[in-house]
Amino acid sequence: MNQALTTRDKAHFLYNKDGHQCIQFSDLVTGEGIQANQFLIIDNGRAALIDPGGDLTYTPLNIELGKRVKTSQLDYIFASHQDPDIIASLPRWMMYTQCQVVTSKLWSRFLPHLASQFITQQLNHNLDERIIAMPDKGGSIRFGRSEIIVLPAHFLHSVGNFHFYDPVSKILFSGDMGASLIEDHAEQPVTDFDAHIPHMHGFHQRYMASNKACRLWASMVREMDVEMIVPQHGSPFVGQEMVQRFLDWISGLACGIDLMNQTHFDARKAGYGKHS
Repeated sequence: MNQALTTRDKAHFLYNKDGHQCIQFSDLVTGEGIQANQFLIIDNGRAALIDPGGDLTYTPLNIELGKRVKTSQLDYIFASHQDPDIIASLPRWMMYTQCQVVTSKLWSRFLPHLASQFITQQLNHNLDERIIAMPDKGGSIRFGRSEIIVLPAHFLHSVGNFHFYDPVSKILFSGDMGASLIEDHAEQPVTDFDAHIPHMHGFHQRYMASNKACRLWASMVREMDVEMIVPQHGSPFVGQEMVQRFLDWISGLACGIDLMNQTHFDARKAGYGKHS
């Protein structure tokens, strides 16, 4: 189900059935920040945010959250990795809610660096006590009447990286995998895959570590029942056919270290020896 709310509402339903909702916010970023999607899942009155973003998105996202649930109903924030557009707003969520943060164990010890001493002094307990550090293999987190599956996506692009699968809606929230650099209407699904490739190609070549990592990830996803892949930037891939088109494309893409050679590590180009 992919129905938009009114044009004045910033939310778009990815799924809405039997008390389970998956909502995408695609235009909360203003100013010079890169377009980014934030996601809210509601099940049986409980709420979880996926990749809520930084200070640019905290206030408008908090307003949108308040239209649907109380802050006391926010159980989790899922952070695919450590980038500012993923989780820089963490201190505010920690201060004003009682939610826990689910992220890679590799980044769990770094996230407290985002919080100032003032913030940590306002909390009733240590920040790290509210961080769920996931092992590399991933796992499952109970949520509402269901669960969220935490899937390994390491080196795509972060060394500690996870994607999140909702078994009720069969949506895979894929972080930067599948991201496209578009300015408007990121809530609209991809309809012409070939025309969409130029919006993805350069980004994936630079940000994904290697074709091997892409192929291993795609093989994992092919074994799953995925109806929709929704990245953190750009448009979603909706339906089995479009999901398979993306998996085929990313499986064959040379990227990251596949494209590197000695010319990328040349001290002379950096200016070494210029004045000797």
